[in-house]
Amino acid sequence: MYPIASLFYCRTIVYHPCIRLLSLTAYNSKIRNDLNSLNIFDRNTKTLQRKRAALAVDANLYDYLKDEIGFRLADRIYDIKRKFKLAADIGCNRGYVSKHISPDSVEELLICDVSQKNLDMVPVMDGIKVRKLILDEEHIEFESNSLDLVVSCLSLHWVNDLPNAFHKILQSLKEDGVFLASVFGGDTLYELRSSLQLAELERKGGLSPHISPFTEVRDIGSLLTNAGFIMLTIDTDEIVVNYPSIFELMWDLKGMAENNAALNRSLHLHRDVQFAAAAIYQQLYGKTDHESGKTTIPATFQIINMLGWKPHPKQPKPIQRGSGEVSLKDLYKLDEIIKEVKTIKDDKS
Repeated sequence: MYPIASLFYCRTIVYHPCIRLLSLTAYNSKIRNDLNSLNIFDRNTKTLQRKRAALAVDANLYDYLKDEIGFRLADRIYDIKRKFKLAADIGCNRGYVSKHISPDSVEELLICDVSQKNLDMVPVMDGIKVRKLILDEEHIEFESNSLDLVVSCLSLHWVNDLPNAFHKILQSLKEDGVFLASVFGGDTLYELRSSLQLAELERKGGLSPHISPFTEVRDIGSLLTNAGFIMLTIDTDEIVVNYPSIFELMWDLKGMAENNAALNRSLHLHRDVQFAAAAIYQQLYGKTDHESGKTTIPATFQIINMLGWKPHPKQPKPIQRGSGEVSLKDLYKLDEIIKEVKTIKDDKS
């Protein structure tokens, strides 16, 4: 196996935000249809993976992706011009969001995770009161109407019953409370997924879901609406990370505790399949730096960002249908319309 230090320094990260509403592959749709049970993921396995990753002496080497996403999510909190009395970070992990939250935004922070080791390592800015709670995202239990803000960074995509999780979060929020979260979306690791599928079809004559199914943008919107959230804001980012080969990518996914925890999967990826997938990955997606001659492979991580509000009587509401006075087809005359409105107001005054 490659030395960890060399893996860390040979990564190249390219950020480019975009909004993509593309669907999952037909293969992942088939998986979702076949697994009608809510138990898609083995929560015991995922808990053990996260605890093992938390105890690793080199855990900080694998924080580069989640640190970036946590920083972006915390930045969205600053956009809300309000100071929250009590906030909760669900699935806080190593504090990817919590360490960026300012005392100007939050008075008291409740950090929650399945690993006590993670909770003990979360850094928080001075001036914020902190409470720690062992909590599994599959079983979210808070007092009703007790929280002003709930955030979650890259943990809810491993929850089996996501509708229930959203309902529990809404229940725990006060009126006009805010829910902010980021999860991996359907286009995440599509290069790795297709390479493994082609390699396994070639070598074994069949395939297993080695990449866990991810949710869609449209699914998130429907789930939040059905849970009772309003004034939704949903968008996506893409982060592309360049690795030397498929083996460094899979090693880092293990270090992030993002390796597969899906049920009904093949537990072993045979050596010949791994080497075939590495060759296919390089052939289909590999890039070569003409100056240095080094080759790399890109790994795409699609991030779905969501924001929803708990209803409150004083929140802004859309005007009644048909009450508009300007037609959209007249938008090209917007300057003239504004002048007319100003003239009418001046005459009245």
